[in-house]
Amino acid sequence: MDMTEAEARREILGKVREYYHCFHDGKRWDGKHVSYGGRVYDEREMENLTEAMLDFGLTAGRFAMAFERNFAAYIGVKHCALVNSGSSANLLAFHTLTSPLLGEKRICRGDEVITVAAGFPTTVAPILQYGAVPVFVDVTLPQYNIDVSMLEEALSPKTKAVMIAHTLGNPFDVKAVVDFCQKHDLWLVEDNCDAVGAAYCLDGNWRKTGTFGHLSTVSFYPPHHMTMGEGGAVCTNDDLLAKIMVSLRDWGRDCTCAPGQDNRCKHRFDRQYGKLPFGYDHKYVYSHLGFNLKATEMQGAIGLAQLEKLPEFVKKRRYHFDYLLTLLENCGEKVILPEVAENAMASPFGFLLTCREGISREKIVSQLEEKGIQTRPLFAGNLLRHPCFDTLEKGVDYRVIGELPVTDRILRDTFWVGVYPGLTAEQLAYEGEVLYDAIRKA
Repeated sequence: MDMTEAEARREILGKVREYYHCFHDGKRWDGKHVSYGGRVYDEREMENLTEAMLDFGLTAGRFAMAFERNFAAYIGVKHCALVNSGSSANLLAFHTLTSPLLGEKRICRGDEVITVAAGFPTTVAPILQYGAVPVFVDVTLPQYNIDVSMLEEALSPKTKAVMIAHTLGNPFDVKAVVDFCQKHDLWLVEDNCDAVGAAYCLDGNWRKTGTFGHLSTVSFYPPHHMTMGEGGAVCTNDDLLAKIMVSLRDWGRDCTCAPGQDNRCKHRFDRQYGKLPFGYDHKYVYSHLGFNLKATEMQGAIGLAQLEKLPEFVKKRRYHFDYLLTLLENCGEKVILPEVAENAMASPFGFLLTCREGISREKIVSQLEEKGIQTRPLFAGNLLRHPCFDTLEKGVDYRVIGELPVTDRILRDTFWVGVYPGLTAEQLAYEGEVLYDAIRKA
């Protein structure tokens, strides 16, 4: 074949674009099913993925590193570490705070972390898996976020951190939580997995969520605000935390060389580390007991293309949310409509509804599902009611402040439908029509 590599790449990418437009673009809606979320992509993702395949670097390389830089810039932080899932991001963020490099501020086994039970389990799981003690407080309606009036009651001499999510894209009361953490010198881990693109006005300055915590986490699973298939990230403005999180992500190693790079520090064989022989190869010195949570180059390639679309994705989510809110404005006697927190701009992951007393969630949900509208509960509802807590001892493995009545109500009465950017005007109108009808008949 009389062709240069660059020419071959151009031809291959041209064919990929043709393939996308022939077999992926313009698929017609069946008129019956509306998903709660899904992938939204075009030829750019497929081109980037093909480019990464042709490079055949496989592990994180130029695409992944470019994504980390660009995503950090989008959020407004100094550091971003790409990982293989949002759940891994939460695991990594929490374990970063257990590093011996943090001295007396490190989280140790038996220390307490304030959180909520209404949400996704992997916001809480790393706390228990490490041997720390989650302290659960209730949430409020109709924001579905932490009840900040309970923070002081949850505090104890063992409290080291607060680890909570912006529920379904609605920012929690950032000012109250940040003030509480600063007052008591606590770490704040901001689970931003469902809220990318949301913003909050603190002290007169609008900033994106993910910039208020010492660490924040993101998920790139397909229904989320942008996707890599699987994937996630941890973000921070703190240089030391950034060093720790990258070490823990990459097996716990001390070396900061990129894959395939040697001797970046120029001291690979001339230092003393712990009790190792002098001059031991720095690439194989481990300062933490870490993991392998790295993402792949292919994920980074998809993410770069998705990131270009993210502002438009967020704009469409807000439009779809507002459409449903306006449509259902006279349904308040049947359901509690969602509200965006004060001083906040949501980036909705879904449209949350809670049935009022005497209204059956099961009846509404069954009608929606029968007509093809996918629904979801607010994830665990109340995590403490799940089998995974059956072997844990209240007061020892975890603490609870009060009875969590709102959390239990969410378990019984709350559901949500999709507002993802892939919804067409026709699908959104159908979803709204079916939802309105189901609520009015409840």
